[in-house]
Amino acid sequence: MKKTYIFGHRNPDTDSVVSAIGLSYLKNQLGDITEARVIGDINKETKFALDTFHVKEPKYLNDVKLQLKDVHYHKNFMIKDTDSIYDGYQAMLKEELTGIPVVSDNQQFMGLVTIKDLSHIIINENIEDLYTSYDNLLKVLKGEEVLRFSNEIIGKLLVAAYKSTTFMSNVALNEQHILIVGDRHSVIEYAINSKIKMIILSGDAYMKEEHLKMAYQNGVNIIRTPYDTYRVSRLVSLTNYIKTMIKIYNPIKFLETDFVSDVLDMNYKLKHTNYPVIDKNNKCLGLLKITDLSEKTPKKVILVDHNEKMQSVEGLEEADILEIFDHHNLGNITTNHPINFRNMSVGSTSTIVYTLFQEKNVEIPKDIAGILLSGILSDTLILKSPTVTEKDREAVMNLSRIAEVDYSVYGMELLKSGTSLDGMSPMDVLYHDYKLFSVGDKNFAIGQFFTMNFDEIEEKLEDYVSVLDRVSEANHFVLVCLYVTDIIKNGSYVIFNQKGKNYLDIAYQKDVTEGFFVEGCISRKKHVVPVIMSILEN
Repeated sequence: MKKTYIFGHRNPDTDSVVSAIGLSYLKNQLGDITEARVIGDINKETKFALDTFHVKEPKYLNDVKLQLKDVHYHKNFMIKDTDSIYDGYQAMLKEELTGIPVVSDNQQFMGLVTIKDLSHIIINENIEDLYTSYDNLLKVLKGEEVLRFSNEIIGKLLVAAYKSTTFMSNVALNEQHILIVGDRHSVIEYAINSKIKMIILSGDAYMKEEHLKMAYQNGVNIIRTPYDTYRVSRLVSLTNYIKTMIKIYNPIKFLETDFVSDVLDMNYKLKHTNYPVIDKNNKCLGLLKITDLSEKTPKKVILVDHNEKMQSVEGLEEADILEIFDHHNLGNITTNHPINFRNMSVGSTSTIVYTLFQEKNVEIPKDIAGILLSGILSDTLILKSPTVTEKDREAVMNLSRIAEVDYSVYGMELLKSGTSLDGMSPMDVLYHDYKLFSVGDKNFAIGQFFTMNFDEIEEKLEDYVSVLDRVSEANHFVLVCLYVTDIIKNGSYVIFNQKGKNYLDIAYQKDVTEGFFVEGCISRKKHVVPVIMSILEN
């Protein structure tokens, strides 16, 4: 069973991270194979929650784009460099492929041999040099071992085609020659006395005992084959090591981690049929036939705390979305098939995960209870947010009991952990909890940061505005806002890109200035996004 990745939105907040971890734990308890991931750096608050309950931070997931490893290419299709050309040809015929990667003993990729390359040997070329093994000759010629002195056979091929006297008079033999001959005893004796490298006896030719003794004394290798001389002469060149066919050029090859889209782009230019697939250490993994790209297994994913494509991982359109668990308004993500979509009007996705534990009758361990509690307290501002429901309160009471903490005391520590500006640039503050939205062809972004001391931000207000302007220009966003929320004052200070001012003037029905305060505005989901969307829709 292939692993399913569970993750929240980009620039993850505490709820998106811990709900992914909690859901992954639940799914695995029910027999699935899942792994929680993050698609952005976790913030201070989330780290505090994970460290408090000794939960490991999820690994980073860069994208879910289709890679070659998701394609049903011809894995493990390759041939050793010391196997014969004939073996390579037969392997291609069997798999109905027109190429085969050649590898060394430790599976290092050496080159690619194609049917087109083989055609020159089978049809056009008259091969005289032999560089092969005794075993290859036995296998291809269906031979019988008569005498073996060398495991590797290197030499020049000759066929005893002339009359015996003519051959012995005109052909000078030496230790480099490999002779194909039938039951011509005078020629055989001449060859043995010349101490040639090998004799290939065609047509199951009989060899005199005295000649065998001479061959043994002179170290002449002998093989007997049932094939006639003509057929042996046609097949023997195919016994050569297939590495003798590797050309000097370096063929295009792909890593198994390469994206399918990049492979298609390259193939559009090259228009080859076959491409070797390797790993980062040049170990050959198999052969990709370009038509294999139609058979693929996309990465399986489950989304939590978002259902907007702009907020999700890169390459989401190439993944197989199995389920979505969210507590926000419906976004623009589409799927290729029906899925389970759990959307509840509650204060956090962690509350939904808590509900799933109840529905599946699975016990919640202390560490999972602690981080789910953290997600709810973070998203509901310790149950003070207008988004809070009775289900959130129920979850907090039960989870705090399992986690053995006072939720009000722990909740304040949790929120304080994320309000420190130490070491943070204006860009860091914006991206601390940052989400993207779209209305028609208009895109906008909202960052939110909780603090109890707006003065520190106000001192650098021009720097913050400059950052928002740059982000807006770089991404063509009509509006980029940073809502600095003070839970003690029960409201938010709003900083915005200069070109987005008109939208906020309309939204708040006044001439807004940088850093203006909106009383009662503490929930991005309820107090901010709906207001801005209603303006952009018009």
